[in-house]
Amino acid sequence: MEKSIKISVLVLLCAFLLMAGMLMHNEDMPDSTPMDDYFIENGQVQTGSNNIVAAIVFDYRGLDTLGEASVLFGAATGVLIALGVKKSG
Repeated sequence: MEKSIKISVLVLLCAFLLMAGMLMHNEDMPDSTPMDDYFIENGQVQTGSNNIVAAIVFDYRGLDTLGEASVLFGAATGVLIALGVKKSG
């Protein structure tokens, strides 16, 4: 009984993720926006980075990225504390 519940939940989760992925694909969305063009044209000059993805993540959105990293670190620490994991040694 318990195994069939786990399989049912797994199948429902897979179906949900498949449907969400299909709904995210929108033919009406343009491939490029004015914001994309701005970052591509000015990213290297304004940030000094040759990698536009790194420039956006660390320079344009640096504080946001720092906040996300802090939340992730806090969540991982909380899980380790809740599980009672101890350092070896």
